Amino acid sequence: MYKLIGTVLLLIVVAATYLVVWPVPIEPRVWQAQPPQTLRATGSLAGIRRLAEQIGVGPEGIAVDAQGRLYAGFEDGRVLRFDADGGNTEQLADTGGRPLGLSVGSKDLLVADAIRGLLQVHADGRVVVLSREAEGQAFGFVDDVDQSDADPGIYFSDASTRYGIHDYMIDLLEHGDTGRLLRYNPGTGRTEVLMRGLHFANGVALGPNADYVLVAETAEYRIWRYWLKGERAGTREIFADRLPGFPDNLSFNGRDRFWVALVVPRDPRLDEMAGRPLLRKMVYRVPEFLRPGPRLKSWVLGLDLDGKVVASLEHEGPSPKPYGPITSVEQRGDTLYFGSLTDSALGRISLPGLGAAP
Repeated sequence: MYKLIGTVLLLIVVAATYLVVWPVPIEPRVWQAQPPQTLRATGSLAGIRRLAEQIGVGPEGIAVDAQGRLYAGFEDGRVLRFDADGGNTEQLADTGGRPLGLSVGSKDLLVADAIRGLLQVHADGRVVVLSREAEGQAFGFVDDVDQSDADPGIYFSDASTRYGIHDYMIDLLEHGDTGRLLRYNPGTGRTEVLMRGLHFANGVALGPNADYVLVAETAEYRIWRYWLKGERAGTREIFADRLPGFPDNLSFNGRDRFWVALVVPRDPRLDEMAGRPLLRKMVYRVPEFLRPGPRLKSWVLGLDLDGKVVASLEHEGPSPKPYGPITSVEQRGDTLYFGSLTDSALGRISLPGLGAAP
């Protein structure tokens, strides 16, 4: 009996020592999480219809062209196009990496590939690497991209120069600040850094007339606005702050609303660890299968042109199972289309009145 007790105590000491002192490759930073906005749901996402089921896994980013066709990139590198109902699947390209955010327009189909960089897909399926680095610093995790006929540039994000897509949770746990907002000039082939020091730079969306560009700073629960034109060109400001979840991809409906995909709700336990780097090191040492998983909730926010939340569409619960986690959202008329990092389908929901003029 005493031998058994001694063995148990020894295991406890070993486990405690491992959790406290075992070396880890991360250096968590001290920060302070601001309390989230209090929002009420303005609509439900329980009726999301699943499209292109089992065609592939992880259609993280979604784009819609002028004909209403859908584009998505999957974890195996394929970029596919679908009809608006998810049918008539057509493979456009295989990037050989991990396509995330997509943008379709006059500059062809643009792909933010987490592994290969900023890509352009031509009509014949050729994949051209437009950019792999900026100002001497290679991309670590290209995340989202946007384009506009009102601006010759291509705008995209590099989530982290320290960690790649397979280690994104480590970057969030560390609260690293190596994210960047970037602009690629097709005329010169040069990429410049517009913003640096971002805590996981994520979604990118150009505003009306490309007067400004928005970028989501996921780990800080906020969205920045960087001015491109006018007297404020070259300056930045917080567009939306204290969001109730982690903002992922962004989109603009072309008129009066930005959409924000909230990939998961905020976790009070994580916020409480913001000022406790030692505790976050201990969490890193815990085997992944023992860590509590995030809540699965379908959730997108609609913001007006001043960054005010004017719509909060949500669904959480066992029946029906929520689609997601949602990582991208696009509006066409009264319909919203969704993408997800881990789901095996695209999503669609029609909300009467959504596309009505204000």
